[in-house]
Amino acid sequence: MSTDPRPFGRLLTAMVTPFTPDGALDLGGAQVLATHLVDEQRNDALVISGTGGESPTTTDAEKESLIRAVAEAVGDRARIVAGVGTNNTAHSVELARAAEKAGAHGLLVVTPYYNKPSQAGVAKHFTTIADSTGLPLMVYDIPHRAGIPITTETLLRVAEHRGIVAVKDAKGDLAGTSEVLRRTDLAYYSGEDASTLPWLSIGAVGVVGTSTHFVGATTKDMILAYERGDVAGALALHRQALPLFTGIFRAPGTVLVKAGLNALGRPAGPVRLPLVDATAEQLDQLRKDAAEAGIVL
Repeated sequence: MSTDPRPFGRLLTAMVTPFTPDGALDLGGAQVLATHLVDEQRNDALVISGTGGESPTTTDAEKESLIRAVAEAVGDRARIVAGVGTNNTAHSVELARAAEKAGAHGLLVVTPYYNKPSQAGVAKHFTTIADSTGLPLMVYDIPHRAGIPITTETLLRVAEHRGIVAVKDAKGDLAGTSEVLRRTDLAYYSGEDASTLPWLSIGAVGVVGTSTHFVGATTKDMILAYERGDVAGALALHRQALPLFTGIFRAPGTVLVKAGLNALGRPAGPVRLPLVDATAEQLDQLRKDAAEAGIVL
């Protein structure tokens, strides 16, 4: 079980992966973006090569190079959490070991998707990956994408593994999460930007965000306000950022984050197929949502 109540800090952003205009990996751009997210948006950690980082369309070699580059840029002042989850346990083990060698401080492992293993298989998947390295592991519960949930019973079971320390929750089961928090030391991070404040109220410690590319500092202030007992202040900040908390998902989050970053002149570049870049209309709507949140794109 985890003994650190915030093993990855409070604020994490699932960083997009910058590409050059011709679609190649932009390592220099990744370092610049990571530095912005840590120094200006006040992230405690960055998730590298999560789904938001287009992990389905980056190679294993690209993933390793990306971790090395980001660790070199910000690894002395932020944790680097490598997304290594696939629906192939052996492949995830390979990615986990490579991430550890490349300088990652932790791992994010999504529920095996599409092949729908039993809960016994889900638990074995997580514990096998956790056994393969010395890095702390955050499991990612997102049934609307993976096809299956991590049940409360499975979460209680994997919490017994010393290497499994946290959950990124995008399931939205308030009662089930409360039960896991009551019976384990797992640190919970909201996997839905707009759910962060209510999740804090039942014991979560932070968020792994998408809109936090733009409202990270506001989100960090919201979490800190709640922690010091300023619930009204936290609610005001939640409402301030809400148009982007939700608006960033009007299209795939990666698409709109990259559109917004490109509009600001920050490293992002295009997305890789099967994603397609934002339309002019989508960018216009993103600008409206951002303006409501006090952000100019």
